[in-house]
Amino acid sequence: MPSNSILVQKQQIVADLAEQIKNSAAGVIVNYQGITVDNDTAMRKALREAGVKYVVMKNTMTGRACDMVGYGDLKQYLTGMTAIAISENDPVAAAKVLKKYADKVESFNILAGYVDGAVIDANTVNELAEIPNKETLIAKFLGSIQSPLYKFAYAIKAVVDKENGGEEAPAEA
Repeated sequence: MPSNSILVQKQQIVADLAEQIKNSAAGVIVNYQGITVDNDTAMRKALREAGVKYVVMKNTMTGRACDMVGYGDLKQYLTGMTAIAISENDPVAAAKVLKKYADKVESFNILAGYVDGAVIDANTVNELAEIPNKETLIAKFLGSIQSPLYKFAYAIKAVVDKENGGEEAPAEA
């Protein structure tokens, strides 16, 4: 009887993981072998701060969850000591944090991931990590449209100053 309740628990865990994957913007699978406790702790903290959930689970259970949501192609990467990082809202957050640790720890590797309903390989995950986050992109965009507006405003001011003989207009009472 206890084995049946364990099976039910495992099925629920897989269903919960599948739901998290299904409702996420992106995810990354890594081989975490060889990461030190200090690096692992720092990485998990950085992932939490970025809104990314990091799950270490048996490969068979992760594979079942991937099958349930149509990411069965990820199962080929589930060998050895793997974990999945799931980003609910930001499609680049997990890739950015994990790439930092993959670059720092030789045995820690990005294996694959998913974004926009498609399975992606490690190279694509690394490319995704290079994309600036949404806030940075917005700031760059605003900066790029702000510069021509400032130049236009200075040109208009120069014309107004020239028409006023280079003097400030008298203040009205």
